Amino acid sequence: MTTAVTVWLTGLPSAGKTTIAHELARRLRAGGHRVEVLDGDEIRQALSAGLGFSRADRDTNVQRIGYVAELLARNGVLALVPVIAPYADSREAVRRRHHSNNTPYVEVHVATPLQVCSARDVKGLYAKQAAGELTGLTGVDDPYEEPASPDLRLDSQHHSVQESAAAVYAVLTERGLL
Repeated sequence: MTTAVTVWLTGLPSAGKTTIAHELARRLRAGGHRVEVLDGDEIRQALSAGLGFSRADRDTNVQRIGYVAELLARNGVLALVPVIAPYADSREAVRRRHHSNNTPYVEVHVATPLQVCSARDVKGLYAKQAAGELTGLTGVDDPYEEPASPDLRLDSQHHSVQESAAAVYAVLTERGLL
């Protein structure tokens, strides 16, 4: 059985996590790899329906996604996980799960500044928060704990989506994971 890898892309809302993951998935599939993108928004609807945005619910959501990602990776599927995952201890628990099963795990911090994310506002969350229609927005009025030492930090505002995906691909190649 082939062991693949989980690539966890963490960052603020509208940082570019999902866009980079889909570009990387396209590139990996073109190279013959089995790939799944576990999009945080889709997982929240399908696997974590009913969870809110309290710290406990966010942690539960991250652990569920981490479990599925590790299961996929352990069975030869590259799992690309674009999820905010705002708490360092929750992300570390996912990393430990992978390590305990000898499943490779790569953490990528999509380090897009809040001002850039707010200007992109892909889902209109920042506008809703500014209008008082939304509270608990990660990085604004709810915490986001940046990874202290991610495997890769992408300053996506300075690079194209293709360049960002290529940087992740390069790390995977350098580590012998492709």
